[in-house]
Amino acid sequence: MSARSSVEEHASFVRSLLSGLGARPTERVAVADALGRITAAPVESPIALPPFRNAQMDGFAVRASDVAGAATAPVTLPVAGEVAAAPGTPAVLAPGTAVRIMTGAQVPEGADAVVPVEDTEPVEDTEPAGGDGGAVRILVARAAGDYVREAGSDLAAGDDVLPPGLKLGSRHLAAAAASGLAELLVRERVRVAVVSTGSELVAPGAELGAGEIPDANGIALAAAVRAAGALVVREARVRDDVERLRAELDAAREAGAELVITSGGISKGAYEVVRELLEPLGAWVGAVAMQPGGPQAAAAYRGMPVIGFPGNPVSAQLSFELFVAPTLRAIAGLPAASVVSLPLAEPLVSVAGRRQFLRGRRDDEGRAVLVGGPGSHLVAALAASDLLIVVPEDVTALAAGEVVEAVEL
Repeated sequence: MSARSSVEEHASFVRSLLSGLGARPTERVAVADALGRITAAPVESPIALPPFRNAQMDGFAVRASDVAGAATAPVTLPVAGEVAAAPGTPAVLAPGTAVRIMTGAQVPEGADAVVPVEDTEPVEDTEPAGGDGGAVRILVARAAGDYVREAGSDLAAGDDVLPPGLKLGSRHLAAAAASGLAELLVRERVRVAVVSTGSELVAPGAELGAGEIPDANGIALAAAVRAAGALVVREARVRDDVERLRAELDAAREAGAELVITSGGISKGAYEVVRELLEPLGAWVGAVAMQPGGPQAAAAYRGMPVIGFPGNPVSAQLSFELFVAPTLRAIAGLPAASVVSLPLAEPLVSVAGRRQFLRGRRDDEGRAVLVGGPGSHLVAALAASDLLIVVPEDVTALAAGEVVEAVEL
C-alpha cells in the first residue's frame, strides 16, 4: 500500500485482512431469536405438516356417500356431536350422521369430507333418531376429500422445510415452529467491537462541558455493524491515551471480537492514538484518494483485524459502507448496496484527483439533488439524504442533466 491509495486499492487491502472471517462456525439458536440469521444446513421437519387430517372450514364432517343425493335435493342428517380444534381423538363417525366441526379440528375416522356451514341449514325442532345435536340439512353434495387437509399434504416427516444458506424471515420461522422445532442451526455472526477515540467525546445525552461533543460514531457504527448482519460484542469510548486504547483492544479480544472498528486517531497531528499504537506494530495508516474519508488505517493487532476510520461522523459512516460493510453483508447473506444511475438536478463541481461521495436525495422527477456541502462534519445533511452521489477522480464538474452513479442509502 502506498501513502495515498485509490479507493479500489484500499478496499482490496481491507478485504484481504477480513478474508479469515468468511468461514463461519455454526451455533444453535432458539427459533424465536433466529430472525435474519443464515441456516447452516438443511432443516428437516420431524413431523408431517399438517400432523393429522383436519378441517379446512367450519362446517360438518360427513361421509361423501351420505351427501351425494344433495346434488339433486337437500339431504338431512342427524348431528352426532361436535369436534373443536383441541386435544383428543374424536369418535368414529357413524354412517348416516354428521359431526359439527371447526376449522383446524381433527377430522374423525369414517368422515372423508367437510361441508362448509354456508352450504347447510339447521333443522329446527327436530331430533332424528341416533342424533344428540339436532339435525342439519346439507344443500350441496361434496366429494371425498373436499375441505379436508390430509396429514402430510404440506410436508412429509423427514422432508426439508428450509434449505441451507437461507436468510431467515418471519415466514421461515413460522414453518420451523409449525414443524415443532425449538432451535435452528445457523451460521455464527461475525463478532465486532466498536471503539470511538477522542478525549472530547461524551455519551449522547450527557451535559456538554467546554470543548466536549456527543459521540455519534459509536452509535452509528454499532448500528451499521448490526445492519450488515454482524454482532456487536463490545462498544467503548477511549480518551486520547495510547495505553487506554491498548487495554481496550485487549478487552475487545477477550470479549471474543474477531474485528475491531475504530474512529478517530489516524490523522497526522498530535494525539492520534490509533496511529501511535498501531503504526509501530506494522499498521498501514495513510490516505485514500476520496472525499470525505481520506485518512484510513488497517492493521492486525494480536492477530485481530483493526480497521480505523476518520473521526468525522460522515467520513466514518461512509468509510464503513465502502470498506467493511460489503464483506460483512456477504458473510451474512445480505445483498450488496444498490447502485443506481440518475440525472443530476443541478450542476456540481468536484476536486480533481479525489473520488467524491456527495450527499443527495432523489426528487419527485427521479433526479439526484445535492443535500448540503462536501464537508465531513455535516451529519444532518447525511441524515436528510438517501443517496451518495459518486463523482470519479478525473471529473471536476458536471452539468445539470448529466447522469451520475449513486449508492442508495
